Amino acid sequence: MGQYLIRRLLTAIPTIIIISFIIFLILDMAPGDPTASLPMTIPQEVREQIRESLGLGQPFHIRYGKFMKQFFWSEPLNILEEMTGAQIGDPNRLRLRSWQTRSPVIDLITDRTPQTLWVVGLSYVIAVLLAIPLGTISAIRQYSIFDQLGTVFSIIGYSVPTFFTGLLLIIIFSVRLGWFPSYYDTTLVVHDWPSFVKQIKQMIMPVSVLALFQTAAISRYTRSAVLDNLKQDYVRTAYAKGFREHVVVVRHVLRNSLIPVITLIALGIPQIFAGAIITEQIFRVNGLGELLIRAIQGSDVPLVMTLTLIFAILIVFFNLIADIIYGILDPRIRYG
Repeated sequence: MGQYLIRRLLTAIPTIIIISFIIFLILDMAPGDPTASLPMTIPQEVREQIRESLGLGQPFHIRYGKFMKQFFWSEPLNILEEMTGAQIGDPNRLRLRSWQTRSPVIDLITDRTPQTLWVVGLSYVIAVLLAIPLGTISAIRQYSIFDQLGTVFSIIGYSVPTFFTGLLLIIIFSVRLGWFPSYYDTTLVVHDWPSFVKQIKQMIMPVSVLALFQTAAISRYTRSAVLDNLKQDYVRTAYAKGFREHVVVVRHVLRNSLIPVITLIALGIPQIFAGAIITEQIFRVNGLGELLIRAIQGSDVPLVMTLTLIFAILIVFFNLIADIIYGILDPRIRYG
């Protein structure tokens, strides 16, 4: 296992470098100007000076090298210094800053992360906890009423877009009934019971929208995987030995069925940090998805590059985690 992890990590390094180069190249070729949002009264000469101060007049390879140095070297040291209070290395090293706000990129991301984790993260946890039992029971009780209802639920949940579901919930529960707020108040601070209740109320609708969509996808995948394993010889052998149904399902069928499901779940975790762009726009959640949209609209290359590269690193990391879980679920899998 140790040698396998070392090989995967060594493979991940060039993979991330290639991804970063492609992302930077695409952003460099994309149309857009960071000075476009400035007032029209600003002279062209001043705009050119601003572009030069942002380093846009330098060659591509120099700008790419500076970004990589700041992302993988300067920023981790800056964060470590903030955590420990100790001076490490060169005190004059630069920080990655947003072209729009001139604030450190890491600070912008850390400020938005809690909102994204509260909404998108909680919805994903709920979806996983609901989808696996629903998919398993639907497969065991194939063609039953429960299976048919689960199929209808999955088709509706996966087919209806989240922007339609979100608007529908706002019309019913906010406009008509007035039960929940139509937007997410990111300035709310939970310090007592009434504020906690308010926080729960404003989370219910966006979490429900995302959980419905994610539960539908994972439950169908789980049902298909369980159905495939129910037809295997080892299941008939377990029943022939006199094992009870719940023992066969939990200890044998579900354990083997989770191997492909784990891939779907693990690769979906980075989407939590990427944010739910559409849902965040509908409920006005100032999360990472909304931050990415604003950065793209403002041609804020440092912020867009940092966010997308973080997402790419998370995908590579959780893909490795999924491979490790394979070996835990199935003892036949060995890593040499």
